[in-house]
Amino acid sequence: MTHIPLRRAGLALVFAVMGSGAIAGPIEAACNKSDRTASSRPICNCIQQVANMTLAGTDQRRAADLIKNPDKAHKTWLSQSNRDDAFWERYKQFGASAEKYCATNS
Repeated sequence: MTHIPLRRAGLALVFAVMGSGAIAGPIEAACNKSDRTASSRPICNCIQQVANMTLAGTDQRRAADLIKNPDKAHKTWLSQSNRDDAFWERYKQFGASAEKYCATNS
């Protein structure tokens, strides 16, 4: 796995709380299917709830893809395209919101 810079720490928490599957939104499904040891269905459900409040459907599907493939997340973060930069800003906001909301509501 690649090194995670400090400014991605909030995102790292979102990745750190992933686990096993159920019928769900794209982020919850990716979370439930991941092998993260700190995950649980309630945490994954909470993260999906935040995604529903903060991300459009296309961003949710893209975020789920990054959860499934952390190397893609790293490439997106390093990308210099305006599209990737704009997505990354929305993704960081989502991660920060999920970290705050799910830490107090799980």
